[in-house]
Amino acid sequence: MEQLDKTRVRGAMAFSVAGNGLVPASSSALDDTILVRRAKQGDTAAFEELVRNYDRSVLRLAMHLTDSTEEAQDIYHQTFLDAYRNIRRFRFECSFYTWIYRIATNLCCDYLRRKQVRDRYAYSERYSGENDGREETVLDRACEQRPGASPERAALNEELKKQILLALNELSATERMVFELRHYEGLKLQTVASILSTTENTIKNTLFRATRKLRLRLAEMR
Repeated sequence: MEQLDKTRVRGAMAFSVAGNGLVPASSSALDDTILVRRAKQGDTAAFEELVRNYDRSVLRLAMHLTDSTEEAQDIYHQTFLDAYRNIRRFRFECSFYTWIYRIATNLCCDYLRRKQVRDRYAYSERYSGENDGREETVLDRACEQRPGASPERAALNEELKKQILLALNELSATERMVFELRHYEGLKLQTVASILSTTENTIKNTLFRATRKLRLRLAEMR
């Protein structure tokens, strides 16, 4: 049964990636509700449509948080596998978007905690080389080089990125998740709170704490 689940979900995701993988402009919570109701009844095609709506968003989030293609792919597949296995338990207490992000962020948090235990300074080492084909991140944009920038400026920008990544890695998994969802994904605090199953006030406090830690850590690195 487990192998059958994996085969079905991977088939859905493979079909989705072959398309544009983006949420259609006409997509809405109502559309998701219809698809989820059908998926709960065993309609595989409906679940495939849900995958097509959200696969790129989930993969992008996992790629940015793990900075590892292999780990991101694992989280991406596990997210939709977990969703497929538990779709019948979905109670419409939140949107499918919130639910799928909740699964993905929980998996990412688990990964970050394990990563921090293994090597708190892995990010500084990982970014000692070139970009190696990753999608542009908020850090890349923050340190974007202007045309004609001097080699010295380029070196400073690269060093700044490494310092920011090192500082991010020193946040707790929850602090980093909140910071990333707010500033990288651009989500509203209320949405972040819903995804992480907590209150908006808690998210505000966590974001404030994370931002303060980053500022202090970056000030020490200057």
